[in-house]
Amino acid sequence: MQVTKLTKRNHYEEITEQIKRLIIEGDLRPGDKLPSTKEMSERFGVGRSTTREALSALKAMGLIEIKQGGGCTVIGTLPAEVELPELQSLRLNRETLLELLEARQALEVSNASIAAIKRTDKDVAALGVIVEEMERSIGDDALGERTDLQFHATLANATGNSIMVRLFESITSQMETAIHEVRRVELYANRSVAERLYAEHRAIYDAVLAGDADEAAACMKRHLHHVESILMKYV
Repeated sequence: MQVTKLTKRNHYEEITEQIKRLIIEGDLRPGDKLPSTKEMSERFGVGRSTTREALSALKAMGLIEIKQGGGCTVIGTLPAEVELPELQSLRLNRETLLELLEARQALEVSNASIAAIKRTDKDVAALGVIVEEMERSIGDDALGERTDLQFHATLANATGNSIMVRLFESITSQMETAIHEVRRVELYANRSVAERLYAEHRAIYDAVLAGDADEAAACMKRHLHHVESILMKYV
């Protein structure tokens, strides 16, 4: 397996792309075994945790199978001229997605600010439970995605404004159709990204708990900018 040694530290995306390209171009075929994590880490010049994150992303894409103690085996392939349907959908609906992201940021930054002022003890308790579950879900892409959605929905409810809740539900349902699979692969299959997402949600929760509207809004804005910077790679 011919690879290019990385020049940046902890850059799991480059490892993911190199191996994916080898699979797309047929250098690695279904049934082929990848080198050990130790060997790949040495070839790429990175730590084993970085290599494991890349392998987790490839697994989430359905390209490899990871067996406990049995290494990694290629199980899928992608045609060189064809991308994942979810990525095609993102590009076909680029203008709509950009408008949704813009609307989401305006709404959710406001939600965070209002929730910090109007939240009840019950709202704070519900958000706290979700944040704790979010921390436990790091490394579990399906659970991580679910707790993320729950957090934002609960925050919308904490505004005490039924119109804000309906607006949130409308925007979210449309975005989920477009970015569901891509978001899971890029955000929750990568442990380091999942850990950062948890920290961002925790900061929003802490600001709401403290009743600090400005800080809650600022934390939400930083969080959404982070998520959007990842999604924009596919738009």
